Amino acid sequence: MRYFVTGATGFVGGAVVRQLREVGHEVRALVRDPGRAQALRELDVELFPGDIREPSTMRGPMEGVDGVFHIAAWYKLGSDEAAYAHSINVGGTRNVLTLMKQLRIPKGVYTSTVAVFSDTHGQLVDEGYRYDGPMLSEYEHTKHAAHYQVALPMIEEGLPLVIVMPGVVYGPGDRGPLHDAFVQYLRGRLPMVPQGARYCWAHVDDIARGHILAMEKGQVGESYILAGEPCGLPEALDLAERITGIKAPRLRVPAAPIRAAASLIERIERYVALPSTYRSESLRGSAGVTYTARSDKA
Repeated sequence: MRYFVTGATGFVGGAVVRQLREVGHEVRALVRDPGRAQALRELDVELFPGDIREPSTMRGPMEGVDGVFHIAAWYKLGSDEAAYAHSINVGGTRNVLTLMKQLRIPKGVYTSTVAVFSDTHGQLVDEGYRYDGPMLSEYEHTKHAAHYQVALPMIEEGLPLVIVMPGVVYGPGDRGPLHDAFVQYLRGRLPMVPQGARYCWAHVDDIARGHILAMEKGQVGESYILAGEPCGLPEALDLAERITGIKAPRLRVPAAPIRAAASLIERIERYVALPSTYRSESLRGSAGVTYTARSDKA
């Protein structure tokens, strides 16, 4: 089979491409920066310079493929790039799926996220859950818009699309906020950890396998949560301590003072560059919040 992949130089996208190539599928990858694509060249992937914000750069490489994996996304926390985030997560998704429809691609897999549910307040939700209230980050906001205002309406119009919704993804190559927190922990520079924050963790190789199974076996029009068992951040760091021997932070801070600190830092970060772990959005996203969902359906 021949597949077109966006986000192939990224964390999840790279793992999906590796697994596709391991079983002999042909892969066409859209890359904004060919300098970051050496790993793809070593896998004998066809590279096409382009940008999901520019549909003309995708039409040629998408023609004649058997399926599309749209994985590319903007995922930063604590950033003031709202317009840029929207152009990629919402506008770019619309461009990819519109071309898929125009070119009559037989099937696609779109990578959404459990974060479209925002804080689940301790609930272990499933695909039928929906939250339309205020979001905690620009990432949540734009991925929610892409999911509910772009992908689902196009499915209703007949687009042969499957949606996958990963929880927290960990593993080699991660460049997200939790990666930064773990690096700071390993260097002894993480002074405290928030109480109550819980996520559903899954290794990147399992998430990649879930994407491929969604293409092979997923039912068109359905969404599938890809998430491991819920685990609190303090518990994850305690496990890291048992593995590494490096002490986890002993200071466990309740949600209320973290939210208060986030409000103060929101005013400061406009003028002072701070590590992503300490930006206001990152603090709000860890202040006792739960991003917890169940993957029984998948």
